[in-house]
This record gives sequence, structure tokens and C-alpha cells, in this order.
Amino acid sequence: MQIKIHKAYRTIVAVSDTGLLGKTFEEGKKSIEIKPGFFQGEEKDKEEIIEILKDMQKEDATFNIVGKESVECALKAGVIKKEGIIMIDNVPVALVLL
Repeated sequence: MQIKIHKAYRTIVAVSDTGLLGKTFEEGKKSIEIKPGFFQGEEKDKEEIIEILKDMQKEDATFNIVGKESVECALKAGVIKKEGIIMIDNVPVALVLL
């Protein structure tokens, strides 16, 4: 998985399954483009992603999470709930905006 932390007005954490980088998914009116400039960062394993997500949640970060593995990690870290996951062309997507 890829994780990239953007420092802005509020910290934004972008996490995606590596195989999704550069792809666009569309379903009806919903669409998401997994732009490498936004999502491509450091390659990390599940345990590392979960720990980073837990730490960033304490910082009131905003999260953009795309892909089956990435969404599973976010669920385990407690930063999202199942009700907050949408599907776009069979790809799970979760956004946490505070």
C-alpha cells in the first residue's frame, strides 16, 4: 500500500492499494481518479499503515482511503466505520473529513 501525508491547513492522509495508482474508476455519477501525485508516497505494510492511521487520527487529520487492503486497515485502525465506505466500480472508497 501507498501512504502520503500532505501538510496543509489540516493534515491530509492519502492511502491507496499500490495497484490502483494511476487508474480512474467510475460508476454512475461517482468517479475517483487515483492520482500518483496525491496518493503515491511510501510503500508500507498493513501493520505500519494501521499504526500511522492511529497516530494521524490523534492529530485530527483528514483521510482519503482507496482500495480493499487500505480500507481494511482503516477499519482496523478505527478511523472509519463500515457505514462510511462507498463502492465505485467495485473499489471501496472512504473519506474522513473533520
